[in-house]
Amino acid sequence: TDGRPVDASMPKLAGRPASQLLAELQAFASGQRPSTVMQQLLRGYSAAQLRAIAEYFEAQDATR
Repeated sequence: TDGRPVDASMPKLAGRPASQLLAELQAFASGQRPSTVMQQLLRGYSAAQLRAIAEYFEAQDATR
């Protein structure tokens, strides 16, 4: 998706700093930040792929 969820209870990812998102993605992937879904989803991604995901969401327009 573009990082702008329809459900207001979900966090907006669009426009957030890549460094912040990358840290959160890495924490999920390593198990430092517990989650039943995110940990499983991110486990198979490389460091470069996680960085690309974070950079993608940073580049999205948060105001739309």
